[in-house]
Amino acid sequence: MLKPEHLRTLREVVQLGSFAAAANRLGYTSSAVSQQMAALERQIGVRLFERSAHSVLPTGAAEVLARHAATVLSDMERMIATVQAVHRNSERRIHLGIFPSFADVLTGVLGRMEDRDRAGVRVTVGESSQLIPRLGAGGEMDAAIVYQVGNSGLSWPSALGRRWIAEDRYKVVLPAQWGDLAPHRAEQLVDLPWIMHHPGSSDASFFEGVFARWSLHPRVAGYSDDFKITLAMIEAGMGAALVPGLALRGHGPGVVVADVPWLNTSRSIFALARPERETARLLSLLDALAV
Repeated sequence: MLKPEHLRTLREVVQLGSFAAAANRLGYTSSAVSQQMAALERQIGVRLFERSAHSVLPTGAAEVLARHAATVLSDMERMIATVQAVHRNSERRIHLGIFPSFADVLTGVLGRMEDRDRAGVRVTVGESSQLIPRLGAGGEMDAAIVYQVGNSGLSWPSALGRRWIAEDRYKVVLPAQWGDLAPHRAEQLVDLPWIMHHPGSSDASFFEGVFARWSLHPRVAGYSDDFKITLAMIEAGMGAALVPGLALRGHGPGVVVADVPWLNTSRSIFALARPERETARLLSLLDALAV
């Protein structure tokens, strides 16, 4: 097997015209260069230099081998640089954005990871519309977990890759103090007070359509886009609300959760990622979050 250092030395000797000059360029002694060239000649079975008391002259074979050596060494340098770049890319920190009610899912996955892998994940929590701009060309995020309700106004650059994570069904959530309203038919809920999303938001517009479809004209008791606050308002008996399943994890005893067939509404959860940052580690994390 030819040694790269022998090929590198041959290239310098042929280019500079002497063992001494090549030794000076490479930081070797002249004796070390002579030994390397002798070893290369023995290995390939071809004389590479015409030696005299005062000079060494490369043979035609040496010049041909030196040209090929330059190509081989260049390819090897590119190969090493590529491998090192892949290594740096796989070892870099992952900067992931999530919306608030996805935090329990992420912390569950992080809790099962090794300390070293968990330390390589940086998390930013924000609403979907706040996270997407940070995925742009100058953004610092690698990926973001976002959600969309129906065909609401969420948009993102076409350059971002999209990976499905889950469907999160909405439930009707009622104050426990209202008693049992089962089977929770639509007509039972017509005159009840409701906690709604703030008017003008894409979620509010979607749910106004849901209520209209069932001829429900809710009496609005309050507005909230924060599900934790919404649940607290429900527990206080202020009204009912539509809340997605993820936001109901660990809810208090003061609420009743009804999975009503007539609602049949969910929000789509998916990951948006910059393709050039889709490392094996990031894709593995996204797969774990989908599971």
